[in-house]
Amino acid sequence: MAIKYSKFSKSGQGRLLLALGLAALLGLSACKSTPVDLSRVPTQAQSQDEVAAESVWAKEAVAAGVQVLDMDWRDQARDRAVPVRLYWPKNAQQGRAVPLVLFSHGIGSSRRGYSYLGAYLASQGYASLHVQHVGSDRQLWLGNPLQLVDRLQTAAREQEALARVADVKFALDQLLQSERGGLIDAQRIAAAGHSYGANTTLLLAGAQVQREGHALDLREPRIKAAILISAPPFYGEADKASITGGIRIPTLHITATEDVIRIPGYYSTAQDRLALFEFTGSQAPGRSALKALAVFEGGSHSMFTDRGLTGGSSLNPRAKQATKELAAAFLDEVLLGRPQALQSWGGPYRDILARWQTPYSSGVQGSLAEAAPVLKTLAGPGS
Repeated sequence: MAIKYSKFSKSGQGRLLLALGLAALLGLSACKSTPVDLSRVPTQAQSQDEVAAESVWAKEAVAAGVQVLDMDWRDQARDRAVPVRLYWPKNAQQGRAVPLVLFSHGIGSSRRGYSYLGAYLASQGYASLHVQHVGSDRQLWLGNPLQLVDRLQTAAREQEALARVADVKFALDQLLQSERGGLIDAQRIAAAGHSYGANTTLLLAGAQVQREGHALDLREPRIKAAILISAPPFYGEADKASITGGIRIPTLHITATEDVIRIPGYYSTAQDRLALFEFTGSQAPGRSALKALAVFEGGSHSMFTDRGLTGGSSLNPRAKQATKELAAAFLDEVLLGRPQALQSWGGPYRDILARWQTPYSSGVQGSLAEAAPVLKTLAGPGS
């Protein structure tokens, strides 16, 4: 269901080298974050000055009047901590109801990651709730490096994949029941995620896997749209097309031509993510939901985190800018019925795009120009 790690070298030196390689490939070991103290159940909020010092994007958000709030929740039913960070937009502070985005991080990250996206969405009027998954978060990088592979293996098991989905559902319930719940427009909720978080988002959106002859349905009906950044395939599943084929809500898929996961036994490339784009919603009855796609030329898997430089010093900041603008434009279209931003998106970024597709514009160029027929074959007839 989720990313899985196995078949590793058993030698100490081999495991250490592989662990360091995985940290670099996943692109998260340099992300600034703080491990979760599970004893901190009550909220111990940082000051806005402390938040602003974490990243340039958090600083810009605070300066623009966005509130950035850390809350340490606990799901008593599962005895599991669910830390969150809420980017609370200025219009909500003024008493106006706002749409909500639920964000799920990639393996080894935390609620403080992807601040470039949360801060920007809040500046555009969206509340953005970043959920931290304590079984697959920043704490994986702590401790004996020789045991990192084992920690990654545990974090990637199906039990944690299911726990992540439950984390997001619990966080949504908690927010809606909180003092700010009345200012959330419950009819305009989207989910988003990167890498492992995109896998989590797909399950919330309606992706189904078969277990013991039955479909495992984890769909969250309150979610009306999904943003999938660097979504991995469902490794080990025989019929990948049927897993996401029944998704009925609008989806936005974002990747890059060098968005590659180089993990032994679980290698995946941008073409896997493009095939997933083609599969998604392909078997849903009735009228197909809106699908949009952006593929950047070059880049890397970790380019979509808060890390700078990775994927190219010139491409990285432009791809982040394009990603957050596209995410907001997509949400404007599918949640608010405002197509203008999506209609005009892409013009300033055509030189860094290999492929793009919206209801208003599409194109293939660069290294993907010759790959389009192959992708159609992967997706099957009628796609």
